Amino acid sequence: MASAIGIDVNGEESFFVDKQVLSLFSGRLRKLLQKPSESGAIETVNLILHGFPGGAEAFELITRFCYNNGNFQINPTNTCILHFVADFMEMTNLMKLTEKSLDCILYWSWSDVLTALKQCQDCFEAANSSGVLDKILDSLVGRIMSASETSPSGFSPESSALRFSCDTRSTISTKNGCNLAWWFEDLSVLNFDTINKAISCMVSKKLEHASISRFLFYYLKHRYLNATSDEKRQATEIVVDLLHSLDNKCVSCKGLFGILPVSSSLNVSKLCRNRLESMIGSQIDHATLDNLLVPAPYGMMNNSLYDVNLISRFLKYFLNNSESISVSRLKRLGSLMDSYIAEIAPDPSLKPLKFAAITTALPDAARDSYDAVYQAIDMYLQVHPQLSEEEKVKICCGINFEKLSSESCKHLTQSLKFPSRTAIQALIFQNSKLKSLLQNTTNNNLKKFSRHSADNEQHVNLHANRLDLSMENEKLKSHLQGMQCRVMELEKVCRKMQTQLTQVKKTKLSSSSTAGRSLPRLCS
Repeated sequence: MASAIGIDVNGEESFFVDKQVLSLFSGRLRKLLQKPSESGAIETVNLILHGFPGGAEAFELITRFCYNNGNFQINPTNTCILHFVADFMEMTNLMKLTEKSLDCILYWSWSDVLTALKQCQDCFEAANSSGVLDKILDSLVGRIMSASETSPSGFSPESSALRFSCDTRSTISTKNGCNLAWWFEDLSVLNFDTINKAISCMVSKKLEHASISRFLFYYLKHRYLNATSDEKRQATEIVVDLLHSLDNKCVSCKGLFGILPVSSSLNVSKLCRNRLESMIGSQIDHATLDNLLVPAPYGMMNNSLYDVNLISRFLKYFLNNSESISVSRLKRLGSLMDSYIAEIAPDPSLKPLKFAAITTALPDAARDSYDAVYQAIDMYLQVHPQLSEEEKVKICCGINFEKLSSESCKHLTQSLKFPSRTAIQALIFQNSKLKSLLQNTTNNNLKKFSRHSADNEQHVNLHANRLDLSMENEKLKSHLQGMQCRVMELEKVCRKMQTQLTQVKKTKLSSSSTAGRSLPRLCS
């Protein structure tokens, strides 16, 4: 065949095709075939295509497209790979068709989106540079968020409202419905480059950091399966870096402690180690005693049983954010550290400077009582009788005598294990405390006496006021009685005068009657 051409695809497989048919659709192939053969004779031309997206399988797809004159079914399962090939081979018509298909990504199923994402992963550089990977991830993350918002208590893939979100295969069933982690398993197969892009998309779209954090722990556990040490180390560094980009409050302290021993054995980078320790340290108050009992690094001479230096670094990270730490968190950590120092105190290999550093690491506000610290120091001194006086004094600096009970203080002054200087301090403080107690008692009694005196004075004043009021009432009563007497006297005078007037009237009437009878009758 005069127009036959042999094309080697990525060194995987060779294809003999009609160069005229393929050149009709491929601008890149036309450019490669413009140069005539040196002999000018009709012969088969061989080409090698390096970096061909999708390899031999993808090349076979475009040959079908070309031989069918562009009549080729483009669907969600081949859109992405055809898009990358079209871009590589400069096939304008095919590029337009794949872009049209990508515009309909909203109507793809969850399974279709996953298939497209895996194609992007296999052709990461082409997918990333073309922007197709961003489109696929936007759709994928959008479906995850839509499922969470539509069904807060669980996700149902059969729901009509979410029929394009996923299929039944991608869910993780639980007794109460579908777990919100239904998408974890599907995304756990992504490689490191793709998972970086996926998490960045989730963060930018404001997917809950708690969900992202849980997925990353799941992803790391999945990546550890059947992996080499180098692959485990790389996976650990990637996941720690991604967890560090999240809100630390949403990252499981228990999960971080799970990564810690693995990171030590894998010899991860210093940056990874520092980030892991800072994340743990910032929420060390949520740890348990078992979490803190990390064995000391193996192979060191005269080493202690536990990695006390590691815990000291955790405390420094925690206290670096002291401005945002509540009193309750600080006291919770204080209680945890009291348990920790009690556990490490009997270790005969624990150096005094390390023990002193861990007992004095927290501020006084972290503890209401220093009895537990005293008991741990008492145990340490018992196990380390060979310590010098100076070393003992440094260790005893961890005791705050103001927050030490009288019983502990008394016990200290009578113990021969403690340095004399510390015993004297305890004795002085105990006497000071007794004086203070006595003074407070005296002051309280004086206050009570003062209050009693004030109450008596108030009672006397009240009685005096009542007495004054009584006297005023007596005066008023006497005045009223005098007025009543005067009124009675006036009434008597009035009655006497009324009697006299009546008599006068009778006298006048009698005189008038006698005079009328003595007058002569007038004659007419």
